Amino acid sequence: MLGLCWGSIALPPLHILQSLLSAIGLPMAAAPDPFTVATIVDLRLPRVVLALMIGASLAQSGAAMQGLFRNPLADPGLVGVASGAALAAAAAIVALPALAPWAQAIATPASAFVGGLLAAAIAARIARIDGATRVTTLLLAGLATNALAAAGIGFLLSVADPASLRNISFWMYGSLSKAGWTEIALTAPLVVGALIWLPRQSQALDALLLGEAEARHLGVNVERLKRSVLLAIVLAVACCVALAGLIGFVGLLAPHWVRMRLGPGHQALLPAAALAGAVLMSAADLVSRTLLAPQELPIGILTAAIGAPFFLLMLFRHRGSVEGW
Repeated sequence: MLGLCWGSIALPPLHILQSLLSAIGLPMAAAPDPFTVATIVDLRLPRVVLALMIGASLAQSGAAMQGLFRNPLADPGLVGVASGAALAAAAAIVALPALAPWAQAIATPASAFVGGLLAAAIAARIARIDGATRVTTLLLAGLATNALAAAGIGFLLSVADPASLRNISFWMYGSLSKAGWTEIALTAPLVVGALIWLPRQSQALDALLLGEAEARHLGVNVERLKRSVLLAIVLAVACCVALAGLIGFVGLLAPHWVRMRLGPGHQALLPAAALAGAVLMSAADLVSRTLLAPQELPIGILTAAIGAPFFLLMLFRHRGSVEGW
């Protein structure tokens, strides 16, 4: 509700309710003016929905990635999907500056989605040896992919014209300013599908915490689990990065905070992490819209500025229990 009320123009809750009821066709005795309805329904509401969706997806993907790697420092971008998406988006901005604004708005997120999938696929292919996905090799391949993408982005930044440079920088710091119902409709099936499917793998992920050999003895098809969980994470994160750019710490901070309170069991951890990530992203988006209004602060700067100190404080307070995550 705060995300709908607050912005460059503050609106009372009654106007929010009236606008939402008017948008779904219910007759109102005192209907708000069309400008207020458009502001709420076409601008703020899709932005709030996208913030909830992206925050939940990044946080739950981070929790699943940490369980898959058995590493509390793993995050959704570990296999190169985020950096690959960033490189592809930057390349589209630099290579296609003459496109019409509407075409550029389509080409950049589409390139980011494909680039994220391609980078993750390369890392996964390198890590696949004799039909088995080696987690350690996947981690190293992801780090190498991230480094290569960073080098490519640095090159593009050095040759970009001022307008493209500004667009790349703003996109890489993350923003929900492009939120719209079309974007949500295109990506919701993959993102929401992953949010529903990943918790169904809770028991298998719990067994994997004991080790791959122990999980096999418990009847878990470890290779199928790794491939399917990685695919769900990569598809969801590629959608998130394509729509909002690079947003850090949500996939690392929210799972840690939840794990330190609920324990490592994925049945409670995955949905709780999704809820925590949704709240964190919504709060960060609200601050990004209102702190320097009418200008907008990139949301990635806020999540890093808030997340990094809070994460360090959380580690300091629970440093004796982190080893037993």
